[in-house]
Amino acid sequence: MPSVFRRSILFAGAVSAVAASTVRGVAAAAQPAHLKGGPSYPFTLPPLPYAVSANEPYIDAQTMTLHHDKHHAAYVAHLNEAVKDHPQVAAMTLAEMLGRVQQLPEPIQAAVRNNGGGHAYHSMFWTLMGGKGGAPEGELAVAINRDFGSLAALKEGFNKAGAKQFGSGWALVLVDGRGKLSLAARPNQDSPLMDGKTTLFGNDVWEHAYYLKYQNKRPDYLAAWWNVLNWGVIGQRYKDAKAGVLVV
Repeated sequence: MPSVFRRSILFAGAVSAVAASTVRGVAAAAQPAHLKGGPSYPFTLPPLPYAVSANEPYIDAQTMTLHHDKHHAAYVAHLNEAVKDHPQVAAMTLAEMLGRVQQLPEPIQAAVRNNGGGHAYHSMFWTLMGGKGGAPEGELAVAINRDFGSLAALKEGFNKAGAKQFGSGWALVLVDGRGKLSLAARPNQDSPLMDGKTTLFGNDVWEHAYYLKYQNKRPDYLAAWWNVLNWGVIGQRYKDAKAGVLVV
C-alpha cells in the first residue's frame, strides 16, 4: 500500500507539472512575441515563453527558475511598491518612467532606476532565448556585417564587453532608428532608455544569471549563451526598431 500511495503522489505531481507547463505555454502564447512597450502599473511578471529546461545544457533549469521566478519577480514587486503612492508615475509606461527617471520624485528615483531597469531588461531577455543559436538572416545579417564586419566579430566584441563589465551589469547591442548597430555595456540595471537609446538584444552578466553552472567563469557563460539565441525574435526586434515601434 505505501508503494501504491507513493506512486499516486508521484503521478499527481507529474500531472500538476504538465498542467503548470500547459498554463505557462498558454500564457506565453498570449504575450507578444517581442515587446513593443512596457505595461502600465501594476506591473506583472511575464511568463517564460518556453520550459525552464529549454536552454539546457548551456543554461541550467535551476538557474532559469531562480532567475525568473525570484530575481525578476522581485524587481516587479519592488517597482510596484515604489510607484503605488505616485499615481502620475504609475500612469506612465515602463519606457516613459526610465526615460524620465531624473524627473520623477526624488525618493523613488533609485527604485525605479534599479527595479524598472531590471524589469525592462529581463522582460526582453527571456524572449531572446529558447532558440538554437546559429546565425541571423535577412536585413539583420546585413546590418551585422555592415556595422561589425561579421557575426564572429560581433560575438568577439560583445563577449569582451561582457567580460570586462566590472561587477554586475549587461552586455548590449544597441540599435538606432536607422538600423545602425553598436556595442555597449551598462552597470547594474541601468537601462539605455535613460539615455534615449534602444536595446536590440543583450546578455545579463549579473552572477545570478550564470554562477550555479559557470561559477566565476563569466567568459564561458558568454560564449555558451549564443547557442540558445532565437535569431527570429531578434530579427523581428530589428525590424520593429527601424519602424519606430520597439520600445523595451
